[in-house]
Amino acid sequence: MDEKPDLDRFDSRRSTVYAQDGLVATSQPLATQAGVAALRGGGNAFDAAVTTAAALNVVEPMSTGIGGDAFALYRTADGEVGAFRACGGAPAAATVGTVRERVAERTGTDPDAASMPADGPLAVTVPGTVRGWETLLDDHGTLSLSRALQPAIDYATEGFPVSEVIADMWTVAETLFTRDDARKEYLIEGRAPEAGEVVRLPDLGSTLRTLAAEGAGALYEGPLAERIAGTVRERGGLLTADDLAGFEPEYVDPVSTTYRGAEVYELPPNNQGLVALEALNVAEELDAGAHDYDAADRVHYFAESLKRAFHDGHHYITDPAFEDVPPLGSKSYAAERAATVGERAGSVTVGGPGAPGDGDTVLLTVADEAGNVVSFINSIFGHFGSGVVVPGTGITLQNRGSSFSLDPDHPNRIEPGKRPFHTLIPGLVRFDRDDWAAFGVMGGYMQPQGHLQVLANLLDYDMPLQAALDAPRWRYLEDGSLAVEDRFPSGLLPKLARRGHDVVVKPASEFGGGQITRVADGVISGATEPRKDGSAAGF
Repeated sequence: MDEKPDLDRFDSRRSTVYAQDGLVATSQPLATQAGVAALRGGGNAFDAAVTTAAALNVVEPMSTGIGGDAFALYRTADGEVGAFRACGGAPAAATVGTVRERVAERTGTDPDAASMPADGPLAVTVPGTVRGWETLLDDHGTLSLSRALQPAIDYATEGFPVSEVIADMWTVAETLFTRDDARKEYLIEGRAPEAGEVVRLPDLGSTLRTLAAEGAGALYEGPLAERIAGTVRERGGLLTADDLAGFEPEYVDPVSTTYRGAEVYELPPNNQGLVALEALNVAEELDAGAHDYDAADRVHYFAESLKRAFHDGHHYITDPAFEDVPPLGSKSYAAERAATVGERAGSVTVGGPGAPGDGDTVLLTVADEAGNVVSFINSIFGHFGSGVVVPGTGITLQNRGSSFSLDPDHPNRIEPGKRPFHTLIPGLVRFDRDDWAAFGVMGGYMQPQGHLQVLANLLDYDMPLQAALDAPRWRYLEDGSLAVEDRFPSGLLPKLARRGHDVVVKPASEFGGGQITRVADGVISGATEPRKDGSAAGF
């Protein structure tokens, strides 16, 4: 095997990938190949999306899995624009008072001072992924769930070599997993695998075989559901088999805005898509994209736009079945917010609800020759989610409940059946009548920040797809500082500091990972993230 790679170097050149029959872009080359094989085997973009997501469940297990949630934005070959949400809610027993008491028991603190835990059994919400996969295939695909799961089963049972960035992310398991069953499944003699080392996940492979044979219902009812719920309750959580049995995915209306003549679609609440739309609208009002690309003005005005959108979204966005959410994505509201932006950094708070914002996930994009484009996102939130692995199954349960608040007056307070504020936002953009792209940038609270920057690169600065992903990024952190990569032009960072920004340099892994797949005039193009192990491949 090679020496330990330097993950902060950007020495390799990548080009935008072009194809005619189909293209998949994702964060791991083996998963990309699984999706391309689905297309070659007669499947469409929806089939390839589910096949790729399932494979990522195995080859990037700290980021995604059947214990998490899944979402999609898509444009079908016949012109339908749609949004899909497979996102579970809090357990029926989860009230602010109950969770406070459980946290107090676990930590020895005053219940009134308790905050939502970042991981562990109380952070577990109902996983929506598997029923989401099956529903999307039934409604829009041509392949069976069994066939879509086969590459994932093969990787889990026969093994796969771990890629570089994923090997680095895997190391968190060495301390997060304390139980023997989880360590046996995901570690090699107590350590994370190294880049290039072959790993097998037999318990996860067995679970995937069960789902292939019995369908998604096997996860939500019966012995497997009882085992999942029982594990969570044994460790102090609240999830029950009835919570699992009651879950159904849903189609929702996307929200959208226009920016520089393009129409941008996002997921509505409980997802943070409105943050991206508000930031785009404020940036357009400020004409942020009119500044030279290497100018401090460009970064300042885009970042101030995003800061205000975060402040608003993190307060108001929650499950709309429980609370009304203001029209944060409207042009009129953006004009009001733009009026608060000056030449110096504002003191607007940007901290998000619940857990720290550096959770990771997987975002994949697919396009086929018929004209379907799909942006699909699948996640267990933090690295290896809640850290709760169901014994004998390989299922790592998400910690999405950590985004709830235990403040009874907060719109995003935990309530029975309520879905939490969700960071996951696949993206869709229409450049012209027959020019559509599925896109996204994964990584917790980096996601709307990545959407803003990548779209500005494409629409304001006319970058090719790959260049739009390669360009150096900034991000606002929860403490209000402005994190940047060290690849910005010389002299720009001090100019930002003089404007009042608390500038800190962070490694590339802090700035998310994006994918783009575009269909224009019968030609498919795509690009993948240089900060990940990504691959874009077509035929």
